Amino acid sequence: MKQLTVISGKGGTGKTTVTAAFAGLAENAILADCDVDAPDLHLLLKPTMQEKMPFYGLKLAKMDKDKCTSCGLCAEHCRFRAVSDDFKIIDDRCEGCGVCEYVCPTGAIELVERVSGYAYVSNMRFGPMVHAVLNTAEEASGMLVSIVRNNARDLAEKNKAETIIIDGPPGTGCSVIASIVGVDLVLIVTEPTLSGISDMKRVLEVTEHFDIPALVCVNKYDINVENTKDIVSYCKTKGVDVIGKLPYDDVATRSMIVEKTVNEYSDGALADEISEIWSILNKKLKEVR
Repeated sequence: MKQLTVISGKGGTGKTTVTAAFAGLAENAILADCDVDAPDLHLLLKPTMQEKMPFYGLKLAKMDKDKCTSCGLCAEHCRFRAVSDDFKIIDDRCEGCGVCEYVCPTGAIELVERVSGYAYVSNMRFGPMVHAVLNTAEEASGMLVSIVRNNARDLAEKNKAETIIIDGPPGTGCSVIASIVGVDLVLIVTEPTLSGISDMKRVLEVTEHFDIPALVCVNKYDINVENTKDIVSYCKTKGVDVIGKLPYDDVATRSMIVEKTVNEYSDGALADEISEIWSILNKKLKEVR
């Protein structure tokens, strides 16, 4: 099977809109939403959940008050101020570092597993979908992304799927790295704004560092043609192909309102260009060894 990850240096570039359209255009594919901090593909594709799995991230300190002597060592050494004045653990502040357990002379504190989010296996109108959500203020997003990708691979093997299409998170952090490491191809969706260009350059450095072939698509290219030219010029110097320029079109918003992909909703210029980009990607994925 081949794996494609769609990413962007910043949020709001249209990455998920494009990925959802790919899901409808692809044949025999598994869709994976790896934007676990702020997943939104499910809002558009309305998957029906088949399986729900708890995700255990950072551990949580628990206090046994019967063993506690109120010596204060836990509060003294906790750098997150997660121990209250009456020596109770404040769950929302605990980072699970374990220093309190280490310094407690009576063994009154232990680290226990806590549910940090959930991973899902679902079905949607275009086929199987795996996704997840990290609980508010939780860490270890990269670990949860890896679980989503493992679930996608297992499902792809079970269904003999040819392609896994991954909707990656924005930015360049650990969750992005977990979304792209080991994939066959990355598509970067950018926009012709100064912040869009800057963040595209940063995410290209990440793909270059991990030696992952990358392609670029410019969304809303016609809102600033000069900046689009700068993107094309920069990508040329880096040996990266710009395989598509999507025009600004409010059909993208109108399709989302009725919970459809662009290509389900319209057969206009935007839908045609997305279809052409998918054709190029599909061909290049087959060429990757």
